[in-house]
Amino acid sequence: MIDDEVSRILELLNESFPPVHTMSAADARAAIAARRTPVTNLGDVRSADDVRIDTGTGVIGARVYQPHGESGGSRPLVVFLHGGGFVFCDLETHDGFCRALARNVDAVVVSVDYRLAPEHRAPTAAEDAYAVLCWAVERHGDLGIDPARVLVAGDSAGGNLAAVTCLIARERRGPAIAGQALLYPVLDPGCDTDSYRTHGIGFFNTSVAMEWYWAQYLGPEGLPEPAQLAAPGRAASLSGLPPAVVAVAGADPLRCEVQEYAAALAAAGVPVVQRTYPGLFHGFLTILTLAAGESARQLLWSDLRALLTRTTEAAA
Repeated sequence: MIDDEVSRILELLNESFPPVHTMSAADARAAIAARRTPVTNLGDVRSADDVRIDTGTGVIGARVYQPHGESGGSRPLVVFLHGGGFVFCDLETHDGFCRALARNVDAVVVSVDYRLAPEHRAPTAAEDAYAVLCWAVERHGDLGIDPARVLVAGDSAGGNLAAVTCLIARERRGPAIAGQALLYPVLDPGCDTDSYRTHGIGFFNTSVAMEWYWAQYLGPEGLPEPAQLAAPGRAASLSGLPPAVVAVAGADPLRCEVQEYAAALAAAGVPVVQRTYPGLFHGFLTILTLAAGESARQLLWSDLRALLTRTTEAAA
């Protein structure tokens, strides 16, 4: 059941969101940038500083959000990966959400301005995400964070990158990750599940757009080797990954693949909290003006705080 407010927003999005699948990447970015609205919660954090990070294959940007008050070096870290189909969006599009995240979880948030497709194919964005994770943990003293309480989070394409970052960290024995927050993540280029058939048109995120995003990210070569660097569900094993909070939008072509990945994590012994919102659409959590999403955001903050509390108790 979709309520009246959601129906109005969904109708507006269906009418006004640019048909990115008919555009070049540059034109799609310009169209998305033109839709940006002013951030109204600037005061949620004490500071938001832009930094430049050398990943080893290129220099990228990131933004470090510090909550109000003194940390005493004990705040958790959240490395955040924005959505945008691997093609568009940036630090600015998700600035308000990151400020709210920092405030409500009382965490230092590092938002990653990873390199975009098609100029940078898979797995460049995931490697950028992992490089920033390592950068932040190495500088835990300067950032005022507890390196034992690190979360990786992302929405949509950023949820993909968060999931892949956890796999990379496991394989390379990198920084310990206390939890992963996957917000209606993009997970597989198959684009052929039941929810693609039932919600592939008319619910803002469309099947044709998803196919275009994947084509930009993968290019004619297809999935990288190993495939898990772009499609995490194709990993040989999901065991040993950090506990997950998974948000599912019911009216989303991605619904089935997100639910399947959450089930696969649980089957591999990974603790999973799955929150399903039947009447909400892809992207709802980061639309701060959407009243219907506020209770979901509050639940997300609570789930993330619980993940961090579990980590603290395990270390005691």
